[in-house]
Amino acid sequence: MDFDLAPPIGVGPLRIGMTRHAANTALDSLRDTSAVSESDRPGRHIFRPSGLMISIHCRQDMLEAIELGRPPSQTDRVLFQGVDVFALAAREVVQRMSEFTSIEEDPDDDALSIAPDLLLSFWRPLATDDEPEEEQGYHFSSVLLARPGYYDTPAQAAERLQESS
Repeated sequence: MDFDLAPPIGVGPLRIGMTRHAANTALDSLRDTSAVSESDRPGRHIFRPSGLMISIHCRQDMLEAIELGRPPSQTDRVLFQGVDVFALAAREVVQRMSEFTSIEEDPDDDALSIAPDLLLSFWRPLATDDEPEEEQGYHFSSVLLARPGYYDTPAQAAERLQESS
């Protein structure tokens, strides 16, 4: 199954801003009922048979972020504008993403790449590993799609609040 990242809207039936109840229902709809994982935690995350982890993060009864973890098998794909974010090398994902938007390394964590205009972030355990045999650093391990303001510093959050009032 393909999961298309559609920032800032969401992924599949999961929509940023939906209620926690609606998010739980949407997450449950992504579960393969013929192969339910013992690692599933209703209202938190599911694992599809491919190993793809889909996690929801709610705050104040609202879905604010969706995280997808790299599956060991390519049965499920996570795509952004045709870029397979888990099948391609992390450096290639960054290069291809830069054709659409700015993407930068987090100043505090060089294993984290953020596309701030899209509210997407990509993480891998080892940022400097570009050897294909080294799975942990060669590919991104997770992608997170978030609500506007998710990455704001306290000063940015105050400024955003002031602008909206």
